[in-house]
Amino acid sequence: MPRLLPFVLLGRIQLPPFWQGVLKNVPYAVLGALIIPDVFFIQDDVVFGAIGFAAAVIAAWFGANVMVVVLAAVAVLSLYSLVV
Repeated sequence: MPRLLPFVLLGRIQLPPFWQGVLKNVPYAVLGALIIPDVFFIQDDVVFGAIGFAAAVIAAWFGANVMVVVLAAVAVLSLYSLVV
């Protein structure tokens, strides 16, 4: 319901370009808010958190969508786990 209601009510409204740009970056801001605190509070292997964070930042830097950013971090950390 929280996702459907704005879509139905605001579906026909054209937002100004500034607000379109702001809303386009919201998923990255939320992803950052979820990832960054966990990077600093990893108890076992701080390098593990730093590598995952770096992979996510690099994928986002190249303009990947949120799903690709998450999958890139998971893939890099999976490879790191296999090597170490």
